[in-house]
Amino acid sequence: MFKRLFGRTPADAGGETVKAPAEQRADALLRRLEWSVLRRLDGLLQGHYKTLMRGSGLDLADLREYQLHDDVRHIDWNVTARLQQPHVRVFTEDREMAAWFLLDLSPSVDFGSGEQRKSDVLLQFTAVLARLISGQGNRVGALVYGSGGRARVEAMLPARGGRNHVLRIMQMLMPRPAANKEAVPADEAATRLGDLLRSAVFTVRQRSTVFVVSDFISQPGWETPLGELARRHDVVAVRLVDPLELDLPDLGLIPIRDAETGEQIVVDTHDKGFRQRFARIAAQREAQLRESLARAGVDTLELATDEDLADAVLRFVDLRERRVRHGAGGRPMPTQLPRRTREGVRT
Repeated sequence: MFKRLFGRTPADAGGETVKAPAEQRADALLRRLEWSVLRRLDGLLQGHYKTLMRGSGLDLADLREYQLHDDVRHIDWNVTARLQQPHVRVFTEDREMAAWFLLDLSPSVDFGSGEQRKSDVLLQFTAVLARLISGQGNRVGALVYGSGGRARVEAMLPARGGRNHVLRIMQMLMPRPAANKEAVPADEAATRLGDLLRSAVFTVRQRSTVFVVSDFISQPGWETPLGELARRHDVVAVRLVDPLELDLPDLGLIPIRDAETGEQIVVDTHDKGFRQRFARIAAQREAQLRESLARAGVDTLELATDEDLADAVLRFVDLRERRVRHGAGGRPMPTQLPRRTREGVRT
């Protein structure tokens, strides 16, 4: 009777596999994002998921003589003129696309001046995009860098589909308990983003859409491998930004600690001259970084810790659609996406 009413017996329920704590937290977060962000995007995107990625498109497979009912638009006029016989192009369409997430979890990403850290934004963005992309039958993979505090690629998940695979990626990004973190020498903690990008050059073989999610606070030398990656794939640089990194408010005497070296100093933010110098140096770094990303030929999406994630994804889709409408869908263009400031003004 019990089984007829409820479909299982207490013994059946007792035999269920209990999820690990990290898996439970990842599943709970993904469910929350599915309700709060993905459902909203599903209505606003109106099926335009294809703009999230550029696949390899149509590949020329063969040439053959024209036959009745062939599409005249596929006639190759150069071959036709040379052979004096109408020939058409035969294409194979790559319907299955792959997206890769290169995820920088170095110590500088574990920072936030408000309710969210940059690492929180990285986790949520990756979960939302991976779920959107895999939900359309495509595959997603990930390379995780610096999650243990050391400047190296810590994990690689091959490109696969399905919700469970998205959960596995999320579990790798969940913050570790402080008790499980080990002390790392400063020379092993300094971020070398170029190592992650070079690893991706050898790992991602099939043409894919590659999201490089990082704050790009790194030792120099990452520009060349990023450009090499962009020549093979459709690359989007997803910049993680905290407002405090751009504009330092008057907070009096505050301690500032380098997340990677551990060096700590006390600064007087009440000093207007100091705040102006800080803003000037931050602006110079912003200009240099944007110039480097433009030279590499990648799109740039800026994600601030104090902005709405759904709005950021919609801006990204809007850029993709404008590219297609204006005929710029072939190679990525070095266009900077606008980012909302706290006052709502786009910069």
